[in-house]
Amino acid sequence: MCLGIPGRVLEIHDSGGLRMATVDFGGVRREVCLEYTPEAELGMYVIVHVGFAITVVDEAEAERTLGVLRSMADAVTGELGEPIPRPG
Repeated sequence: MCLGIPGRVLEIHDSGGLRMATVDFGGVRREVCLEYTPEAELGMYVIVHVGFAITVVDEAEAERTLGVLRSMADAVTGELGEPIPRPG
């Protein structure tokens, strides 16, 4: 199964000519390519699939989706390599 997971853009930088970002998935941080979402800016939420941001979403939608994904811990662990931490 492949998931698109929402995360918040924390940092944007260039890497070998590609627009990249550090994205926070509720406590799990990963490097993500922003080439498909040129409108993404710091603080925005993006849906990420296999390391690529594929669309921008608002914070409310991102939080709703993260809540659903937290309830599907095994699928998320398979996609990210670790579970999304619960708010605390």
